[in-house]
Amino acid sequence: MEKATVQTAGFAKTLRLPQIVALYIGAVIGSGVLLIPGLAAEKAGPASILAMSILVLPMALTMGLLSARYPSSGGVSTFVRTAYGDRFGNIVGWFFLLSVPIGAPILSVTGANYLAVLLGWGDTQIYAAAALILTAVLIMNVLGMHVAARVQTIVVALIISILIVAVVAALPHASAAHFTPFAPNGWLSVVQAAGLLFWCFIGWEAVTHLSEEFVDPAKNAIRGVLWSAGIVALLYFAVAFMTVATHSYGAGISAAALSVMVQLSLGPVGGWIVAVTALFICIATTNAYIGAAARIAYALAQEKFAPRWFGLLHAKYRTPIGGLLFLSLCFGVVLTVLYAGVIDLARLIELPNATFFATYIGGCLAGIRLLRNHRLGRLASWTSLVFTVALYPFLGWSALYPLVIAALLLLWQKRMEKRMTA
Repeated sequence: MEKATVQTAGFAKTLRLPQIVALYIGAVIGSGVLLIPGLAAEKAGPASILAMSILVLPMALTMGLLSARYPSSGGVSTFVRTAYGDRFGNIVGWFFLLSVPIGAPILSVTGANYLAVLLGWGDTQIYAAAALILTAVLIMNVLGMHVAARVQTIVVALIISILIVAVVAALPHASAAHFTPFAPNGWLSVVQAAGLLFWCFIGWEAVTHLSEEFVDPAKNAIRGVLWSAGIVALLYFAVAFMTVATHSYGAGISAAALSVMVQLSLGPVGGWIVAVTALFICIATTNAYIGAAARIAYALAQEKFAPRWFGLLHAKYRTPIGGLLFLSLCFGVVLTVLYAGVIDLARLIELPNATFFATYIGGCLAGIRLLRNHRLGRLASWTSLVFTVALYPFLGWSALYPLVIAALLLLWQKRMEKRMTA
């Protein structure tokens, strides 16, 4: 093993347009494509597809334009720091950093659970598989983002191929009759479904932390966003459209709409297809977020707003092994807590959801100020901000989690300032 050193130099620029697109798609596509189209259709009927391709664009454009102008491993925290100062930028950085140690294990357990249903695994096998997924992704990120990005490109290509197969296989079972009535629960239900669909498109903030490693970020950041936003929107629209066209939703089956749709033509084999898709999706999303979180840990250490060892870079691979070590320790704790039954997935997932939301609000506010001279960027920032702020109160008790983090960080900062002036 090569010696690890603390460095102030940045990361190597190794991510070209295909890898950037793959990282964006892997971060955004998420488990939402497995769950949300059916749930949205149950809530709003066929009219739910109207919002499916529209909601992806404002947030994608906001993050892409900011990444093009301010490429940095600090991602959204850098945008907020540039717009509103170091204190708020560092707080947003910690919001994101404290999301991934919880969110990544949840993703890995979700992927393992899809296999468990088919293979008859118990809890021990599920959590062993989840640990293997996380370990594999951590190793890829130690070797370098160019390695992780190549794997990501292959995985995303498989995800897209499988989703296309699923849509095509369902075509013989589509019927125009399933589109009437178009809005059976009224147009208010469409607005409610739009709020649900927002969750399909969380992930744009993750890749902003990798923008320092983009080749020609001024050009490739926005090109990467536009390509990936178009692909993601088409995939979601196709799955949502065929979910409605085959009426693969309703009481008791909406959460498994994709599996129901695929099995119409492929039978039990369809269950395997969806399980493999779910596993690939969880790996791709975990990969994007672990890479991003390790880099925000590095950036916070450079700002002296995190422990110094967070800034360790591998001497050979120039990868943020300090951040990866921090994540590894957290993953072990979270998997142990889940395995012991101290808390369940449904309750635990509320915490990273809240910090992701808070990160987005910070990014949107930064976009409003930093993109004020860019007409499209300003519009995208305001649209995204309205959506996130309107939905934030509906997070419930978990909405307090980011506020607690912010309060603790401000107290710690004031304490450090007093020590420096003493």
